[in-house]
Amino acid sequence: MDHSGHGMMPDLPPFTLGRGLVWSADPFFLIACLAGLALYGWGVLRLRRRGDAWPVSRTLSYVVGVLTIGLVMCTRLNDYGMVMFSVHMVQHMVISMLSPILILLGAPVTLALRALPTAGRGRTGPRELLLALLHSRYMRFITHPAFTIPLFIASLYALYFSPVFDFLMGSKSGHIAMMVHFLAVGVVFFWPIIGVDPGPHRPNHLMRMLELFAGMPFHAFFGIALMMASEPMVETFKNPPASLGIDALSDQGAAGGIAWAFSEIPSVLVLIALLFQWYRSEQRQARRKDRAADRNGDQELEAYNAYLASLSARES
Repeated sequence: MDHSGHGMMPDLPPFTLGRGLVWSADPFFLIACLAGLALYGWGVLRLRRRGDAWPVSRTLSYVVGVLTIGLVMCTRLNDYGMVMFSVHMVQHMVISMLSPILILLGAPVTLALRALPTAGRGRTGPRELLLALLHSRYMRFITHPAFTIPLFIASLYALYFSPVFDFLMGSKSGHIAMMVHFLAVGVVFFWPIIGVDPGPHRPNHLMRMLELFAGMPFHAFFGIALMMASEPMVETFKNPPASLGIDALSDQGAAGGIAWAFSEIPSVLVLIALLFQWYRSEQRQARRKDRAADRNGDQELEAYNAYLASLSARES
């Protein structure tokens, strides 16, 4: 098996952004992205026809999240990513750290729960199966920080610095499986932290921030390790095609810089979203307390009026 990935496609010209963004669809991800957009659109239309509102911001976030997957998997970025470590790292960072955040902010599970019809008494339909999955032990396990944080870290170190990476990069199906893995890891890591959807693990906002900062530094350390290496560390990218005109070690340094820089961008994005969610949560609690105080005040006023009425009745 050719682990370099070079035999899977003709030699590519030197990389430029214009060449990278040329359409070159991977069938698996093209179908998956179109299906994801179609199902989400069906859910929104179903709510609208029923007279229910759905925030436009959520729709935009979800659509942009899916489009970022299409950007790195359905253009020539995917072709260059098979032979250039730096382009591959862009794919990895986008699909594992940017796309999941945007998709989760789109609340697709909440939309599904609201749009899917109930199966009826004693029956089991898609909505009931989804609810059962959300409340399952399996979901509690894979969304717990004791699982998500080590998995997030292992997806870097255990994958890139072992023969597993070269094995997966040796075939198209292996490469697809790797990218699906990156996306899934990003979703399970960020879901308990920033997800709008209901989930089995939902800590307070301060704990969510701690979970975020527990995982992010390891991305930075990984990037620094690549930049400081004195020789290529990944077999797949040791011998790039001559047509690219690149040096493997320099390209690895660029990949490390991308991994290091990308650890900052999602952190800021998630932190802003978390602070906004925290503010809205505090506002909701304040409104609930105000309503409870108003009800108590009304009850006290009614009791006082009843007392006055009873005094008036006695005097008469």
